[in-house]
Amino acid sequence: MSTSLNYKSFSKEQQTMDTLEKQLICPICLEMFTKPVVILPCQHNLCRKCASDIFQASNPYLPTRGGTTVASGGRFRCPSCRHEVVLDRHGVYGLQRNLLVENIIDIYKQESTRPERKSEQPMCEEHEDERINIYCLSCEVPTCSMCKVFGAHKDCQVAPLTHVFQRQKSELSDGIAVLVGSNDRVQGIISQLEETCRIVEIRTDSSAPQGQVEGASGSSDGAENEPARHIFSFSWLNSLSE
Repeated sequence: MSTSLNYKSFSKEQQTMDTLEKQLICPICLEMFTKPVVILPCQHNLCRKCASDIFQASNPYLPTRGGTTVASGGRFRCPSCRHEVVLDRHGVYGLQRNLLVENIIDIYKQESTRPERKSEQPMCEEHEDERINIYCLSCEVPTCSMCKVFGAHKDCQVAPLTHVFQRQKSELSDGIAVLVGSNDRVQGIISQLEETCRIVEIRTDSSAPQGQVEGASGSSDGAENEPARHIFSFSWLNSLSE
């Protein structure tokens, strides 16, 4: 009876730790937050390095030195909620550190190093006593050493599973940062186009009374003046682009 209760208690505690771990994952590098952790005005958190990567991807034309943007100020969007983050002259170093999250990370790491917290190593289905520790580059599947030596992957090219995992995770993180930066630039272009359309509508509305006076002689005259109004709008748009 006591064994069953202990198991249920451990299972519930493990679920709590798993849930906590999910809350400590950075949305950019997909790893647990790396110190220092910065908190954005929208209350979302990022590794400072990831925040710097997003800022550089969103502002690719700013000068850099040693991989760090040296220009003061700037802005980027939060990858979680798309809130615009405006930086002061200190850049990402001006963002406030979230010491609470950093302390929670320290406590979590201490708890996860206990022997009972060790996660089970996945085992090979064909060789039950062998751990899955390599990755078949030819078949693009994880496998074990016995499968490489004697099994179905003996003629395939393989690599250590941890190396492949780190490389693919790094590529995914870089891709996310590029997508976030590209999306910020697209949002900026959309905002400019919306502002241009608003100005065009204001200019068109301001010319409406004159068109109504000229169209008072008959509906046919008003219909003839309508194309001219569109021509004026498109001509004005062309002048903006020039």
